[in-house]
Amino acid sequence: MLPLLLVWFTLVSLNQPGICLQHRQQLQPVLLPNGCDDKCGRLHIPFPFHLNTSCASVSNALHLSCLNSTTLYLHIGIQSYRVLDFFSDGILVDFPGTGSSTCRQYNGLNSFNFAGNDYLGISDDNVIGLYDCEDSSLCKADCETNELPDCDGNRSGALACCYPLSDHSNWHSGDGFSSFAKFGCRGVSSWVVPRGTNSGKRGVKLEWAIPRNKSQGLCASNAVMVSATTVEAGVRCSCQDGLVGDGFANGLGCFKSCIKEGQEAYGEECDNSPKRSQRKLVIVAGVLAPVFILASLFLFLCILKRPVKSGAFDIDQAHYHSTISFRKACRTRLFSYRELDEATRGFDDGQKLVDGTNGTIHAGVLGDGSHIAVQKVQCENERDLIHVLSRIELLSAVLHRNLARLLGCCIESGYTLMVGYEYPANGTLEEHLHNNSGQEFGLDWYKRLSIAAETASILAYLQCEISPPIFHHGLKSSGYIFLDVGFSVKVAGFALLCSSSTTGPLVQKNDVYDFGLLLLEIISGSKHSDMPSLALQKIKSGKLEEIVDPSLYYHEQPMFRREQIEIVADIATRCLLFGGDGKIGMVDVAKELFHLAKESTDGGSKKGSALEETFSNSSLLQMISMSPDSVHLPRIAGPV
Repeated sequence: MLPLLLVWFTLVSLNQPGICLQHRQQLQPVLLPNGCDDKCGRLHIPFPFHLNTSCASVSNALHLSCLNSTTLYLHIGIQSYRVLDFFSDGILVDFPGTGSSTCRQYNGLNSFNFAGNDYLGISDDNVIGLYDCEDSSLCKADCETNELPDCDGNRSGALACCYPLSDHSNWHSGDGFSSFAKFGCRGVSSWVVPRGTNSGKRGVKLEWAIPRNKSQGLCASNAVMVSATTVEAGVRCSCQDGLVGDGFANGLGCFKSCIKEGQEAYGEECDNSPKRSQRKLVIVAGVLAPVFILASLFLFLCILKRPVKSGAFDIDQAHYHSTISFRKACRTRLFSYRELDEATRGFDDGQKLVDGTNGTIHAGVLGDGSHIAVQKVQCENERDLIHVLSRIELLSAVLHRNLARLLGCCIESGYTLMVGYEYPANGTLEEHLHNNSGQEFGLDWYKRLSIAAETASILAYLQCEISPPIFHHGLKSSGYIFLDVGFSVKVAGFALLCSSSTTGPLVQKNDVYDFGLLLLEIISGSKHSDMPSLALQKIKSGKLEEIVDPSLYYHEQPMFRREQIEIVADIATRCLLFGGDGKIGMVDVAKELFHLAKESTDGGSKKGSALEETFSNSSLLQMISMSPDSVHLPRIAGPV
């Protein structure tokens, strides 16, 4: 009977509510205390950093000191740097001379006079704010969208000059901050912005590494050696996939990681062997035996009758793979079912934003007051669940100003998975188009055009610049397109549960068709089911004005704006007619809308720059920035 009970407990443990994903700022191994369990104030010190010189390490260059049991310092030469935080590949320090109770908005270029040595170097994860520069050619607009807190913890205003060290055009590994003096800059501040996020933390991140010529026997047997980015000829150890730890032979090494009862567990706790818990299991089995005997017999009969499918998942194997997926998708936050249930008022229909092919989405407010949109996806089995987790991993790795940030997810009992997206205070596009937002005035034409261009741009980006490509497959103004306070687009609600056979040209064509419907809704302010056929008739007969949203006052608009509305109507028509056979793609659509929005005279240069940011450092920027006349696009016949 005991083996049957073990099977029962295994199945129940896989279906416990609250098996969710833990938030991490970046993909990195779990940071565990070093072998001496060193701690200073709130900071636990990970290997190879250490306080006690007798503690196992790899170099005295990584020795720290703790002042008054509260403040941690890193010493480089005669200079001391206050330690703020640790990363798997680095240590965050403050500018010298800055105490725990003081903060400077900016520092002199020579105040941080360390550039690098054999063990430490300035990380290119840092984003630099430069002040009073005579030459602004080094300033980069694409880093201004990062959330960079000022001294009081609030988001700082727009920086006079922002430069990400990852750009490497004006700063190179081994350079110090004083290298910016050649641009006439006189002040500097720094934030670390981990890859895959846009949230910064004040301080200077130093990457650490071990010289390669001292790396013999450095790594544990189940770890691999990786090269440092900014420490020349430096290496570190990294645990293999599915394992956690520091990876070093002299450190903790590497061991298993798993999710048990909604919490992360390590090492022997992840073993399927019942050695450590057998006594507890026998006690529980003895108490609950009358209940479980019938359940176990019923389960056993079901297993005997169940046909074995080719390629069926073994439960333990599924649990192992799920653990790996949890680890890989670790950019997302741990939510309990209760949190999301309370946030959405029990998933009340009044909170529902959309119920579509991609699942339902409910609006909610978390306990800390932050707004969230919760997408609920029903999986049928472990295979579906693992597929959804891989989609979450892919989405959470994409950082884009027009992509709603994925906040976290949680698995309810069974295979129901809930994904939480940021939900901007300005609500959905539908609310503004249909004047449900409570505002006195609806969206003007320029805002609508910018929204259309940004939406097309993010869809084209995800389909053409991300591998494997990401398709939405269900785009709607309700629940899938959010607007922030500046009316910039945040797209959410992607299809998480679609088979690999559907993630190809067919889905892309469906995205194009859905976008055509969205453009008609933007023009008309209506989403009636007969709008596509009605719009095509009106456009073909030269009566476009009859379907234009009355709040746009079409006849009172200047000629160039009426022409813009006609061009967008033409694009919408081509999406509906030609999106199905692939004659027009999202890049083609984004190209025309990009130029149309950029040429609009009342938008200023700010929106144009924002649109260009959509494709910064992307091969699509060159493609979309070309003249719209240089690419052949099919046109419809008619007066438009």
